[in-house]
Amino acid sequence: MSRYRIILADDHELVLEGLRSLVESEPDMRVTATATNGRQALEAVRAHPPDVVVLDLEMGEMNGLRCLEAIKREQPDVRVLILTAYGDGESMRAALEGGADGFALKTEPPQQTVASIRQVCRGQLVFPLAARKWLMRSDPAQDASTPTPREREILAQVAEGLTNAQIARRLRVSDNTVKFHLQNLYLKLGVRNRTEATAWFLREHRAGRV
Repeated sequence: MSRYRIILADDHELVLEGLRSLVESEPDMRVTATATNGRQALEAVRAHPPDVVVLDLEMGEMNGLRCLEAIKREQPDVRVLILTAYGDGESMRAALEGGADGFALKTEPPQQTVASIRQVCRGQLVFPLAARKWLMRSDPAQDASTPTPREREILAQVAEGLTNAQIARRLRVSDNTVKFHLQNLYLKLGVRNRTEATAWFLREHRAGRV
């Protein structure tokens, strides 16, 4: 059985070794390299192209966000999971806009961290539930089931038949930002895919509600 190739980057040696042991204990994963700063992580990606890089935000000699941007620029197919102690909205938003495929907190249980890595390996976008509060930039008084203005904007473009990449270019955001908004839209509207979301939008549009 082939195993997912993982590169780990964290400037705390104890955290790094603990993470390595955790990942190596999984039968479907193997650590191909470790790094203690962004520069080393980028060099490791170049030398040993992985499936996923698990990247801390706060590191010397190129921090996590700069490293993320460099990885996505040089090797866009490599997925990146940000693993950090910083759960604030600006960090999550910066990671998402930088092209991160996931954002996990070090305060989560170890098996949740492993689950996040595996989800990112499989191409799923992973962000904490708390990310919604910060990333949607919605009015606290707004009904949680009501699409935000940004979500409606994206939904209108989905109804036009645009792809995620086309919407991202038009709005000048990352593909993952569009994907994140769509995931939240599907939950809010109780739909399963773009076709059902488009049907909802057209009904609301004909009724003059959007």
